[in-house]
Amino acid sequence: MTKQHKNITILGSTGSIGTQALEVVRDNPGIFKVSVLSALKNAELLIQQAKAFKPSVVVICDDSQYSYVKDALAPLSITVLAGEQALTEVAAYPDSDIVLTALMGSVGLKPTIAAIKAGKNIALANKETLVVAGEYITRLAAEYQVKILPVDSEHSAIFQCLVGETQNEIEKIYLTASGGPFLGKSREFLSTVKKEQALKHPNWVMGAKITIDSASLMNKGLEVIEAKWLFNLEVDQIDVIVHPQSIIHSIVQFTDGSMKAQMGVPDMKLPIQYALNYPDRLKNDFKRFNFLDYPNFSFQQADMETFRNLGLAFQSLRKGGNMPCILNAANEVVVESFLKDKIGFLQMSDVIERCMDEIKFIELPQLDDYLETDKHSRILAGELVTKSIV
Repeated sequence: MTKQHKNITILGSTGSIGTQALEVVRDNPGIFKVSVLSALKNAELLIQQAKAFKPSVVVICDDSQYSYVKDALAPLSITVLAGEQALTEVAAYPDSDIVLTALMGSVGLKPTIAAIKAGKNIALANKETLVVAGEYITRLAAEYQVKILPVDSEHSAIFQCLVGETQNEIEKIYLTASGGPFLGKSREFLSTVKKEQALKHPNWVMGAKITIDSASLMNKGLEVIEAKWLFNLEVDQIDVIVHPQSIIHSIVQFTDGSMKAQMGVPDMKLPIQYALNYPDRLKNDFKRFNFLDYPNFSFQQADMETFRNLGLAFQSLRKGGNMPCILNAANEVVVESFLKDKIGFLQMSDVIERCMDEIKFIELPQLDDYLETDKHSRILAGELVTKSIV
């Protein structure tokens, strides 16, 4: 039987994953209850969410909006905290059963560590945590006997395909990619694209950063790195195939050649719901897949020459150490710069590659090394963008 009122902490409640998670909570009031909500700077939406779901604690990372949020929620006796350090504190909130990390970027690393050390299961939507420090995080989760439940649609698909297969060895996994808005486009075309074009994803509704990552195939690269740690795989056991329909979310191939695929219409609420209520599935009224609507599925090889970010991600994973951390930090800087029209679409890869070449490589990094690497990579990437040294 499902435990009544599973208490949930949602870190990043005003983003795309966070708002959809709250829809799942709203639709299942007898099963889920919100304990903690946090937002980076969207105070208005955070206040609305807090009034609707009445958590015990809310965090607004933007210190300048603390008084505004506190005053707005004063009649509800909700504890209001501010600043990034507060995220780490609430991640270990004792009344929560599971922590959904829906934060964007490496800011999710410290709260995830705090939650694991507090014995909380993690519903992981913040892929950067495993990209930056996958070896450290997975070792820590094993030590504290904490489950990491993937929320990304591709990793959720792999996770679902592996249920009941613990005794069977994986030969290979295939992460599917839609190809984004620029599928089949040339480097000449990509050299002039603007953010407005890159933000028009054909299948998924996501936040700006992840949508740009999808357009450049960096999102798939980050997923490759995340998959290595989630499923304890070697690099050569992970492949990426382009599947424009986005119906097959990913595939597992076992050592006997048999394959399992998880399918469904593109809707992030399904993997969110599965992670929050694992191992039980919940009935819902989500749109159902109809084979007659998709008489043909197509697949093609990912173009890592045109979309260099995917190749750089594989390169960083093969190198290991702090290299994926460098890749991720540089990527966060260049995506923000692209969204501010400070750098071209193809130049993003150039800056990332320069950072991978120039930042000190550490083969066996500790937590402080990851943090320092992240800091120095961001500084160098920012300098390269500013000076247009690409």
